[in-house]
Amino acid sequence: MHQPSIFITGAAAGIGKATALRFLAGGWQVGAFDIDAQGLESLANAAAAMGCGELLITGQLDVTNNDSWQATMAEFTEHTGGSLTVLFNNAGILVSGPLAEQSLEAQQRLIQINVQGVFAGCYLARPYLAKGSRVINMSSASAIYGQPSLAAYSTSKFAVRGLTEALSLEWESAGIQVMDVMPLFVQTNLVTNMNASSIRRLGVRLTPADIALTVWRMAHYRGNRVHWAVGLQTKLMVFASKLTPAWLLRLSNKWIAS
Repeated sequence: MHQPSIFITGAAAGIGKATALRFLAGGWQVGAFDIDAQGLESLANAAAAMGCGELLITGQLDVTNNDSWQATMAEFTEHTGGSLTVLFNNAGILVSGPLAEQSLEAQQRLIQINVQGVFAGCYLARPYLAKGSRVINMSSASAIYGQPSLAAYSTSKFAVRGLTEALSLEWESAGIQVMDVMPLFVQTNLVTNMNASSIRRLGVRLTPADIALTVWRMAHYRGNRVHWAVGLQTKLMVFASKLTPAWLLRLSNKWIAS
């Protein structure tokens, strides 16, 4: 029997790195993949300092490239007996500011990474997923209601939410759980110099470690919960969105973004 394994994209920093370290500490075989070779080296050094470097496999992955996905999946599963316990689709970027003031190419690149990258990961990981496996996708509180100055990012997270819901039903009969994690703003490089009024009004209260702990819980969860809101602010927003009339929900989001 092989030990449990997790394949993490965007693992060189922030949430991905914190999650890799959390699972390494828990004795899991961790595949940490990213385009950032220097960041992966830093992660490997941290794992060695923890005394669990032998559990870590790293490699460069461009989530927009199918061949890159296939190569890294094949490489990692050579160490896991040909299967995955968890796929964590974490890699993502953010473009902020009024839509018409940002380059179209930058926003299209965001869609490629945040949506097509997650879609490719789910599709290409499927042969390695068996009964009891799970897929965890990085969504966001931006998937509760579309956010001004975060239009492309919010769009991408609504897409991730839709994909997650669809596959949670489609793969249920195979015993594969598909879930997403929905935090508000997290203290990572993604929000540095972010140009959106919502971050100034709501603040940044979550850390990568908060998300890593949630992913750890999701990896061990037995039940039918699909969306995992992180932090009190996000949980209140999700709750309110279920009870609030559409006109009031729009008004409240307009206030947040003002």
